[in-house]
Amino acid sequence: MSDINLNNLDLSTLSEKDRAEIQQTLSSEDQKARLQATVHSLTDTCFRKCITGTIRSGKLDKTEESCMANCADRFVDASRLTIGHLQKLRE
Repeated sequence: MSDINLNNLDLSTLSEKDRAEIQQTLSSEDQKARLQATVHSLTDTCFRKCITGTIRSGKLDKTEESCMANCADRFVDASRLTIGHLQKLRE
């Protein structure tokens, strides 16, 4: 996803405070979209890895359920490690 840039829009009639508020709102919406894309990717990856049969009666079997939970946990662990490493690099 690309960063949102207000420089290409005509916002000259807005006050600096209003422009800053719009920029903050757009930034927040961009973060939400990125998070949603990440969750979608995680769900897709774990589903492809863990769901091997047909889902009967709307429920996963115990093996699939355990695999999905472990897959999601490993994704969260990897994300935390990556974020921690990047924060250390910034220091």
